[in-house]
Amino acid sequence: MGKPDTRRLDKDIERTNRKLEAVRNRETWPLDGRERRAVLSALASGSYRIVRGNSPARAEQRLDTAWQSAETRLITELAALRSERLRVVREAAAERAAKKSSGWW
Repeated sequence: MGKPDTRRLDKDIERTNRKLEAVRNRETWPLDGRERRAVLSALASGSYRIVRGNSPARAEQRLDTAWQSAETRLITELAALRSERLRVVREAAAERAAKKSSGWW
């Protein structure tokens, strides 16, 4: 009666944690294509507005929204991975209990 095999899920959880920390530090490598385009577009439009002498407030708001959506996506992924891991562990425990109770003692 071994432990449930959660190595893959544990690796995915750790990888997602690293991605979440990177997004919180405003690193772009964990972003998907849509998020990366949104961040770069907001940066470019903000830079353009500054060069033209206008306020970049709207571009800053778009940039913050893009970062928040990436963070939300990763938090949701992390929650799903943790619940999947919990499900695997519970199933293994139920199988172990069923196997134990079906003995001839």
